[in-house]
Amino acid sequence: MWKFSCVTILTIFGLAVIQVDSASILAVFPYAGKSHFHVFQPILQELAKRGHEVTVITHYPQKTPLKGYTDISVAAKESFSENVVDLEGVLTAGTWSMIQAVASLGKETCDNLNHPNFDKFLKTKGLKKKYDLMLIEFFVTDCFLALAHHLDIPFIGITSHILMPWSNTRIASIDNPSFVPNHFIGYSDKMTYRERIVNTILYFGSKLVEHYIVDEPGNEAAKAKFGQDLPHLDDIAKNVSLMLTYTHFSITRPRPLVPSMIEIGGLHLHNTQLKPLPKNIEKWINESKDGVIYFSMGSMIKGHTFPEEKRKIFLKAFGRLKQRVLWKWENETMPDKPDNVMIQKWMPQYDILCHPNVKAFIAHGGLLGTTEAVHCGVPVVVMPQFGDQHTNARALEAGGGGVVLNFREADEEMVYNALKTVLDPEFNKKAKELSARFRDRPMSPMDTAIYWIEYVARHKGAHHMRTAAVGMPLYQYLLLDVFGFLAVCTLSILFIGIYVTKLFFRLVMSMFSKSDKKQKKLKKN
Repeated sequence: MWKFSCVTILTIFGLAVIQVDSASILAVFPYAGKSHFHVFQPILQELAKRGHEVTVITHYPQKTPLKGYTDISVAAKESFSENVVDLEGVLTAGTWSMIQAVASLGKETCDNLNHPNFDKFLKTKGLKKKYDLMLIEFFVTDCFLALAHHLDIPFIGITSHILMPWSNTRIASIDNPSFVPNHFIGYSDKMTYRERIVNTILYFGSKLVEHYIVDEPGNEAAKAKFGQDLPHLDDIAKNVSLMLTYTHFSITRPRPLVPSMIEIGGLHLHNTQLKPLPKNIEKWINESKDGVIYFSMGSMIKGHTFPEEKRKIFLKAFGRLKQRVLWKWENETMPDKPDNVMIQKWMPQYDILCHPNVKAFIAHGGLLGTTEAVHCGVPVVVMPQFGDQHTNARALEAGGGGVVLNFREADEEMVYNALKTVLDPEFNKKAKELSARFRDRPMSPMDTAIYWIEYVARHKGAHHMRTAAVGMPLYQYLLLDVFGFLAVCTLSILFIGIYVTKLFFRLVMSMFSKSDKKQKKLKKN
């Protein structure tokens, strides 16, 4: 999958030589989102395969036992995080709905602090076993960060997306709103004046939301579990040794990276081999002379929630194309379906996208699907719905890998034109160039992730990687005290200058006045 050079082979050989002795690693993933765990699971499995002892707090235990891998299941019968997303509801949702969703996800995650299996873990292994390192997801709550303090171990944060707005400060990552778009807004890194204003307001607004919706409720839940003498979670979070982010500058756009922020975008594709397609899908793709368009809105958005009016719009647009369409549609049937459209409840997305006869992808902008499309070199029509999808969509468009289609406003002509744009050979060429940039790395995402995890374990938390800006008061970080001092000095100099100038003019005027009086006196005499 990843291209190997001599440098890469030597690097991997070097990794094998300096690999840390078997480490005992606690991995904490209490959020129930399955797509998130799809990113983290390959790392955990690889760590176990490389001889480390991995204990995982998760909603998704291994189906097949793996040596060195132990699950602590906090799975619930029903989870808000796994509910089907209703597209009708998304279309009418506002900012407050998104904030409420974040609060609900945080509360549900913190509820796992009282899960019977977690209680059992705390009373047995959690007190008796000494861990070398903890891996934990940084998402909508920090309540499980209390474990790092409770067990006195260094920890690494990991995300399945670009950093949440409030996570940047933990590692003093530069998130200047002039060119770093907010996680929840559909802007690229090149913003208009108006967009920079909105982005700046959201920059500070997100911090307030984090404090009242994420930070404080999580802090209360953690103290209720671990005791009132627990330090504030925000203070614990600033001790993070490293952040592994599921990003890559080729897709999510370039931004400044501090040493403790490592990009691992594409990691979930590690060792993923292309599998033979189901016979009916393979036949449908191979027999299409003009290529195929693949349409999927991910695992959480189901066909029965697709608005009827929008479905008809897409079908009419598809009917005007020469290409065939594969539509992941969970319902048994689809009324008024044209002959060039095939529906199926489940499809092997990665294997389809990498088929040479697949010419375009219609998607919602989730980072996993976006990454797969970029890896396979397939241009995308992106219809973002929620979360980081808007930012992912704009970043992909800016990189030449797709076009953004506003699902709310989309009509037949807009859908048709968007598809014609990405189906153009020149656009396909741009997508292939983006794919080449994405694949071109000195190390695979997996080797990068494992190297830095082991690096932190070897160096007992690797706190030397943190910049002096971590924990720095905002007025110091923004140099407000320095600018204040310089402003006072400048104003003082100006004031003195003006005062001296006024004295000078008074003296000159006084001299002229005395001279005039002498002349008048001489004239009288």
